[in-house]
Amino acid sequence: MPPTPLPSEQFPPVDTAAACARCGTPLASEARECPNCHALVHATQLAEIAAHAGQLEESKAFMQARDEWMKALVLLPTEAKQAQWIRANVERLEGAARNLTASEQPTSAATPSWARRFGPLAPLLLLLAKGKFLLSLFKLKFLLSLGSFVAVYWALYGIRFGIAFAALILLHEMGHYLEIKRRGLPADMPVFLPGIGAYVRWSALGVTTETRSYVSLAGPCAGALGAAVCALLWWQTGDGFWVGLASLTAMLNLLNLIPVWVLDGGQTIAALDKNERIALAVAAVLLAALFGQPLFLLVAAGAVYRVFTKDLPAAPSYGVAVYYLLLLVGLGVLMQLAPRPG
Repeated sequence: MPPTPLPSEQFPPVDTAAACARCGTPLASEARECPNCHALVHATQLAEIAAHAGQLEESKAFMQARDEWMKALVLLPTEAKQAQWIRANVERLEGAARNLTASEQPTSAATPSWARRFGPLAPLLLLLAKGKFLLSLFKLKFLLSLGSFVAVYWALYGIRFGIAFAALILLHEMGHYLEIKRRGLPADMPVFLPGIGAYVRWSALGVTTETRSYVSLAGPCAGALGAAVCALLWWQTGDGFWVGLASLTAMLNLLNLIPVWVLDGGQTIAALDKNERIALAVAAVLLAALFGQPLFLLVAAGAVYRVFTKDLPAAPSYGVAVYYLLLLVGLGVLMQLAPRPG
């Protein structure tokens, strides 16, 4: 089928009296992004389009998914990275629609011949074959990267550490993944990078800064729960292995909350206004003194730096701020209860 021309670059109607939701800058009628902080004007509509397009793609309705993405183009700046990604994705979806074979199309309810050979087990086998959740869970990239991650740390520190450490990193990433899915947004299973960590790829097109912050905090929250479980196992068994793992996990999640770069803290602090960033810096200094953990000073330094950046939102986000602070306190408690040996 020939590709459908991309939509015209006509600007959508915008209220001339509208102001940027992040920094309050007045917006022109043709604005697609804020000229001051570069926030997307139509973030809410873009998030809805992205979620709907992701659902259509998962059901192999590639052409309908393409049409949804094309709606997003007129809501984005022409040269924006998101617009460039959409144009490439439109071509990919058109190719996927052309390559969709008859065997991938919906079939009748009749049991396939291969399944009939297994008699009473046929219904269970069909359920497993068609279960979208299991298919997504066992994607090859996820399995291979997880296996290599375990193998590297197994070889370096033994089988128990290799498996337990990989499980805790997986728990952190699944915190992100489940929070994304809970909000109806498309996401891939985690990919592991030995020696670096792991990541979850998801479509954040048009997602609000506050939503990004909650998704970012979900990983350290799950990681803190994993550290708490390790601390509990240490308390029950007295095995020093678990106290070391609890401390290491809490430390890594605390480092991930430093509000800089692509770390979870760096994504989270974008939703906090100037006063909240100052409060975060002060709180981190107090936690460093309370728990005797210099790592909190890195959080404080990052928060001070972000006080002077140009991404300050117009309105505070109290829920994100409280969530952030509670995570810092919880990780500090875990590091205090389960200090690193030696």
